This record gives sequence, structure tokens and C-alpha cells, in this order.
Amino acid sequence: MPFDDRDAAGIGALADPVRRQLYLYVCAQPTAVSREQAAAAVGVAAHKAKFHLDKLEAEGLLETDYARLHGRAGPGAGRTSKLYRRVDRDIAVSLPDREYQLAGRLMADAIAESAATGTPVLEALERLAHAHGRSLGDEAVAAHRPPATPHAALQLAVDTLAAHGYQPRIEDHHVLMANCPFHALARAQTQLVCTMNHALICGVTESLGPHRPAAGLDPGPDRCCVVLTERPPRRY
Repeated sequence: MPFDDRDAAGIGALADPVRRQLYLYVCAQPTAVSREQAAAAVGVAAHKAKFHLDKLEAEGLLETDYARLHGRAGPGAGRTSKLYRRVDRDIAVSLPDREYQLAGRLMADAIAESAATGTPVLEALERLAHAHGRSLGDEAVAAHRPPATPHAALQLAVDTLAAHGYQPRIEDHHVLMANCPFHALARAQTQLVCTMNHALICGVTESLGPHRPAAGLDPGPDRCCVVLTERPPRRY
């Protein structure tokens, strides 16, 4: 999509740190959220959250609807609430984060390796993506320490993937990624990109040691195809 005036205005709207926090929170949620939910998550007053959320809506970064939060209808059901969700489009600066340059480099390297050695391209791509993920995980472990429990390993995986645009969220003992860094490519070449993405995330988790979470392919609407699951604690 060409860069236009609305994109520029949207980028400017995210310069405010509170507004950017609210935007990222809304983007990471599986469903639309109210101003009260967003305010509580970010730690600001509801009226302040409303001001910033309405600004994001006006600049085309969020869209809204009205519904009763508890699903009740009829007399006594209460007023409807204004709910906010991310618009279904990317702007030129890629919000949320996209990693198309990384995908292009991995694919180009896989094609080059295949041409030089005869290795199937998909096999080369999986190996290269896994190695890249492993390097990300190794850096995270070196910057912190090897996780001593399954929950600590899951949290380190979440922190690492969050730093690279996945917008992970923990639900019970599972982690779903609200954002796919390869979104547009995955729409065009789903199997290829999901295979690459799965290999990359497996590389991250395998660097976390014996307590590492399991990384499974579990595609869902409007999220990354990989789901992490916390390993049960070892029984001695």
C-alpha cells in the first residue's frame, strides 16, 4: 500500500508513549476491548485512555464498535460500551512490527544454498530459520540466565519473541502470538512461511534448555500459526 497522508498522521499519533502503549495493548488482544480494560492494562485513568484511543481511531489505526460487555440484552442490560480493535491493514512503517527483510534474507540464502549444493529449498530454509531462532534464544539466555523452571523458560520465550514483534500473550499454560511478523507473506504462501516461522520459533525454544516450552503448529484467525505450551514440571 502506498504511503499516504493518513499513514503519516497515524505514525505521528504513536509518538506519544501512552498512546503507543494503548495501541500495542489493543493490537495484542484477541477481541475488541473497552477503554476501561485498556486503561487498567496500561495503568492510566479511563478518561485519559479514552482520549488517546479516540485519537488512534481518528487517525485510522483503530476501529470501533459498540456492544454490551456482558452480552446481556433487554431492559436492565445496561448501556453499550465503545470497543476498540486494530484495523486490518498495514501502513508503510509496518505497525505492528513486520520482519519482511528477515524473511527475504532467509529465503534468498536458502535458494542460494540449494543452487550450490542441491539441498531442497524448503529443507535449507527450515535449517536457516532454525539457526536464526537459536541465535536469538542464545542471546536471551546469555543476557539473563538459563531458566530453572518450565514457567521461567516460557516467560523468557515470551520476552524474546515480544522483542521481535510477535506480541505474545499467555493464556493459562499456553502462549498465543497476536502478531505474525511475516503477515502478508503468510497470506500469499501460507505453508512455506508457516514452516519457516515454526522452525525459527523452535530454534528460540530449543536454546532454553530442558525446561523449554513446546512449539506446535496451531493456526488460528488473526494470529501467528505457532503456539507455545509450558512443559509440565519434572517428577523426581
